[in-house]
Amino acid sequence: MPALAERLNRVSVSASVIMTIKARELAAQGIKVISLASGEPDFPSPPHAIEAAHQAALAGDTKYPPQDGTRRLKEAVQRKFKRDNNLDYALDEIMVTNGGKQSIFNAFMATIDPGDEVLIPAPYWVSYAEMAKVAGGVPVTINCPQNNGFKLRPEDLDAAITPKTKWVMINFPNNPTGAACSRAEMQAIAAVLMKHPHVWIMTDDMYEHLIYDGFEFCTIADVEPRLKDRTLTVNGASKTYAMTGWRIGFCGGPKALIKGMMNMQGQATAGVSTISQAAVAAALDGPQDLVRERAEEYRQRRDLVVDMLNAAPGISCHKPEGAFYVFPNIAGCIGKTSKGGRKIETDTDFAMALLEEKYVATVQGTAYGMSPYLRISYATNTENLREACGRIQEFCRELS
Repeated sequence: MPALAERLNRVSVSASVIMTIKARELAAQGIKVISLASGEPDFPSPPHAIEAAHQAALAGDTKYPPQDGTRRLKEAVQRKFKRDNNLDYALDEIMVTNGGKQSIFNAFMATIDPGDEVLIPAPYWVSYAEMAKVAGGVPVTINCPQNNGFKLRPEDLDAAITPKTKWVMINFPNNPTGAACSRAEMQAIAAVLMKHPHVWIMTDDMYEHLIYDGFEFCTIADVEPRLKDRTLTVNGASKTYAMTGWRIGFCGGPKALIKGMMNMQGQATAGVSTISQAAVAAALDGPQDLVRERAEEYRQRRDLVVDMLNAAPGISCHKPEGAFYVFPNIAGCIGKTSKGGRKIETDTDFAMALLEEKYVATVQGTAYGMSPYLRISYATNTENLREACGRIQEFCRELS
C-alpha cells in the first residue's frame, strides 16, 4: 500500500468525536447511554429558517453559489455584525464558509508559513491546535488557570508573543470552560495586542448569544477598533440557532485576508450550499426571541449541572458565564479506584470508567489542554442531565 502523508502523524482525532463514537457503540448494544460529550444544541432549527430553505429549493436556488457566499446571506451577515457587534464590514470583507471551522482553516492556510506560531489560550477547543499543525504552524498554549476564571491574563499573553507569533486565538465564551471576558478584561487583552502589530488576531465568537446572569458579550474589534484591520471575526449559525447540520459559518476581516481565504476555499470546497445559505439568512434577519428563550433554558440547565456536580465527592465545578459547557475539576478523584476496578490516575481514566461503568459520556480535560478536568456539555434535556449527574455522583461515591 502506498504511504499516507507525513502530516497525518502530527494531527490527532478529536477526543469528543472518539467519546461520541464509543457512546454510540454502547447504545447500539441496547445500553441507555447519556452523552454529555457533544457540543451540539438539542433544540430544533428555527421553523422560519427551514421554510426559507424549502422555498429557496422550490424557486430553483440550487446552482453553484458564489465562492464567498450569496449576496443575500452576506448582506444579512453585514447587518448582524452591525446590530450585534457594532462592526461595519463591507461585503468584500465578509465570506461564508462550510461551518465556522472552515473560516479558521482557511485563515490559517492563507497566512501560516512553516514554523509560524499560533498562540492558543488553554483550555481550548481541540481543533485550533490541530488546524495550526496542518497549516505548518506551531501551536503554543497559554495557561488560563481556574483561579482566574479560566480567562486569559494580559501579562501571560504579552510574555508568550515572539517574533514568530502569527496568530492569537480568542474564544470567549469559551469551549470547553464557558468562561467569558468582560469589556474591561477584553480591553486589557487588546492593549497588549496593540504593542505587537505583526500579530493577526482571530476571535471565535460562536457562543456570543449564550451568556447568562446579565453578562454582556463583547468582541475585540469593537472593544479596540484600531485592531480591526488585523482581526478576523468568526461566527456562525450552529450554536446560536441550533443549525449545526446546515454547515454555515461566516467571518469578517480585512479585504486582503478574505481574498486569500477565498482562494484557499476555492481549492478545497468552493462555495457553500445555497439552500443552507437561504436558511441562515432567514435566521439572522428573522425574530431573535427564540435565541433569548433558549439561552434562559441553558442557564437553568447550567445551574442544575453545577449544583449537582458540586455535590459529587471529589469534584469542584466552576460556574461559567456562557456557552453550554462546564469544566469541573476532578482532582479529588485522582488516585482512587472505581467500583469496577479501574485505577483513576488521570482524567482520561475517569472519563473512560464513567462511560463503561455508569454509561455517561464526557470528554477528558487533557484533550483541551488542561487536566485533571472533564468537559461536560449541558446541551441536552433536563431529564437526561439530572440522571447523568446522578450517575456521576454515584460513580464518585463508589470510588475507594
